[in-house]
Amino acid sequence: MSTLPKVAWIGLGIMGSPMAENLIKAGYSVTGFTLEREKLDRLAANGGTVASSIAEAVEGADVIVTMVPASPQVEAIAYGEDGILEHARKGALLIDMSSITPQTSIDLAEAGREKGVRVLDAPVSGGEAGAVEAVLSIMVGGEQADFDQARPVFEALGRTIVLCGPHGAGQTVKAANQLIVAVNIQACAEAVVFLEKSGVDLSAALDVLNGGLAGSTVLTRKKDNFINRDFAPGFRIDLHHKDMGIVTDAARNVGAALPVGAVVAQLVASLRAQGDGGLDHSALLRAVERLSGRQV
Repeated sequence: MSTLPKVAWIGLGIMGSPMAENLIKAGYSVTGFTLEREKLDRLAANGGTVASSIAEAVEGADVIVTMVPASPQVEAIAYGEDGILEHARKGALLIDMSSITPQTSIDLAEAGREKGVRVLDAPVSGGEAGAVEAVLSIMVGGEQADFDQARPVFEALGRTIVLCGPHGAGQTVKAANQLIVAVNIQACAEAVVFLEKSGVDLSAALDVLNGGLAGSTVLTRKKDNFINRDFAPGFRIDLHHKDMGIVTDAARNVGAALPVGAVVAQLVASLRAQGDGGLDHSALLRAVERLSGRQV
């Protein structure tokens, strides 16, 4: 009989489904809830247990993991008569792995404390591929003791696992991550258009660039997207737009200037306004192509 903690998982999207499945592979008992029936069916097919409500999912759970799109969704599933905090047992550990505002995480931790529920904010980086391969980078905010207890769960999901500071610190680091990723994708997209318009072999050029100082995980992960114009969503423009709003607001609050980040945030917003919000964030290439006179 497994001595591993019983896990409730709320949110089974592009990231959440493979992450929950990796916990199952690691031997955890996982009970999941989400709004889409087909995602619940996928969880069941992979050895998980399906719940019909948040209350049913979290009943008796030792660890509750949430992975939803943004702050409003976190608040919707956490608070109220039907929410997690109302139905979680005292002493349970709530790990929110969504990417939300730092203040939302701080508020959730305080609300959890009042209910006897411990809380960690633990957003991730690595995209769908990182979730599937269990090589995510996990940036955590909260108490050391809670982090230590959660580490085995994190180790089933990721490779780089760091306690970044108190509640909200994980979200602050994730905001910085999203800033770097967006600027990196934009730079790669501009380089792709420049190289193609110059008549250079794009695949060869990206290979040699990725072997030098210009190399990055972004270029490694997104090279085929750029070459093949394959923008099936691993991480949607809609979500990166949300994240750029988080980082620009947070930076303003602390008095940090983000001149390049502000421009890229506008480019992400522009791409979304043109109807490309459901595409992968590598679709920033489409915006550069449009600006360069190419019909896409």
